[in-house]
Amino acid sequence: MFNDIMGFTETDYVYNQSRAHSADMFFMKMRMWFWVTCASLSFFFLGNIMGVFDINVVGWLLDNLWHSWEV
Repeated sequence: MFNDIMGFTETDYVYNQSRAHSADMFFMKMRMWFWVTCASLSFFFLGNIMGVFDINVVGWLLDNLWHSWEV
């Protein structure tokens, strides 16, 4: 299956993953932490900006949910 999609076989993939160097794993984790932190801060700031402009997405969702059950 991997051969058709990715261009390598499943055994090649497993062999390469088992040989991954600890520094490679460290940089992959650091890259993940960087992007998770950026995404979290971005959504936090976006939520605060929406609150300043009185945009209440959760309230809209809950109101629509209650109205859909009343029908």
